[in-house]
Amino acid sequence: MIKEVNSFINGIVWGWPMLFFLVGCGIYLTFELKFLQVREFAYTMKNTLFKVFKKDSSAKEGELTAFQAVSTALAATVGTGNIAGVALAIATGGPGAVFWMWLSAIFGMCTKFSEVVLAVTYRERNSKGEYIGGPMYYIKNGLKLNWLAYMFAFFGAFASFGIGNMTQSNAISQTLNTNFNIDQKITGVILILMTGIVVIGGVKRIGQVTEKIVPFMSLFYILGGLIILVINAGKIPGAFALIFSSAFNPKAAFGGAVGVSLKLTMKMGIARGVFTNEAGLGSAPIAHAASNTDHPVRQGLWGIFEVFTDTIVVCSITALTILTSGLWNSGLEGADLTVAAFDSAFSGGRYIVAIGLLFFAFSTVLGWAYYGEKCFSFLVGEKIGSFYKYLYVLACYVGATGSLQLVWNISDTLNGLMAIPNLIGLAMLSKIVIIMTKDFFKNPDYIRQSPDEYLSALPEKFKF
Repeated sequence: MIKEVNSFINGIVWGWPMLFFLVGCGIYLTFELKFLQVREFAYTMKNTLFKVFKKDSSAKEGELTAFQAVSTALAATVGTGNIAGVALAIATGGPGAVFWMWLSAIFGMCTKFSEVVLAVTYRERNSKGEYIGGPMYYIKNGLKLNWLAYMFAFFGAFASFGIGNMTQSNAISQTLNTNFNIDQKITGVILILMTGIVVIGGVKRIGQVTEKIVPFMSLFYILGGLIILVINAGKIPGAFALIFSSAFNPKAAFGGAVGVSLKLTMKMGIARGVFTNEAGLGSAPIAHAASNTDHPVRQGLWGIFEVFTDTIVVCSITALTILTSGLWNSGLEGADLTVAAFDSAFSGGRYIVAIGLLFFAFSTVLGWAYYGEKCFSFLVGEKIGSFYKYLYVLACYVGATGSLQLVWNISDTLNGLMAIPNLIGLAMLSKIVIIMTKDFFKNPDYIRQSPDEYLSALPEKFKF
């Protein structure tokens, strides 16, 4: 009974209505912000990508630097979906799914930007003096709709155990068992120790670890993929031609295969794009709210960078590697397809995927630990909420050693349900995003010394 009910809800949550809602919100925000992600792309990269390795020691105890915040967000965002999810989209919806994935990401940049802007604008300080924020806070402080804020926090707190933890832990244990013959119980114990050391140390330690893991894992996987693409360089133009030609005529790519329709191609591309970069789901703003930025928009630029890195760069590497290998319609799907594609270029290519998968999955466990704790604390208070991290750490073992398909399916549904209160908040507070964006770009190089300086731009009825 539970399985059937969840399956029905999941079909709605990750079906066309929600995808239209998610992409529609991105399109609406893109027009409201006058295509900010395109118009200010050069400025965004200059102030994000080119500052990645610039040392910033201004963060106080309990705060993250801007890069630590985006690293924590990317740690949770760049996960198994970038390897297995993209492969599934191509195997099911054809090469044209990649086009729709890119398109959803372009609009998703404005969605993620807006989420981050609102998270910083309406964040609070907890009893330890640490910044805390996210959709539950901008819904509560901006819209004054406490019940909607609690809905988001509830969905986020419980989704974290499945999507953020047990699914990733299981992927790690399966990968180590398949490629290195390591017992899953041993992996479970190691995960408890490694996750515990980082997570129990609090947000600052999570940020310190993810700012080292994320650049390394991203560069490792990207360079590995680029090596494959250099080997298959002559096939890259054909891969791009296949993506664009089958975006609107997928049956041509499949040779007129029955069941492959434009609707399926669009759905697979958009769904995988949203699932990998999480734009609109409301998770990443929780990490960004902890940054020591001087203005919401300055941190919002990292949201654009985040979607660009996750989907336009990492997912595209996976997609092009699969398409240039010629194995995209071999009958393989998921991580198996990506492994076969990497291995087809040179012997040992599978280990690039295996190691990448390990880092991607473990970093997701760390990022979601912070999301889940903040959502849980919002529901029950800081004192009781502090016990969340201990339950979360123990769940790593359950995920690594168990087969809890129903738990994961329910978590997937809850993950999608997070988007509903978040998108309502985004739509109703879009005016604030526009006000903050205009305020920032009047003098983007000016460094504000306190939140009062940017909060003064808020209309009186939106202040808290």
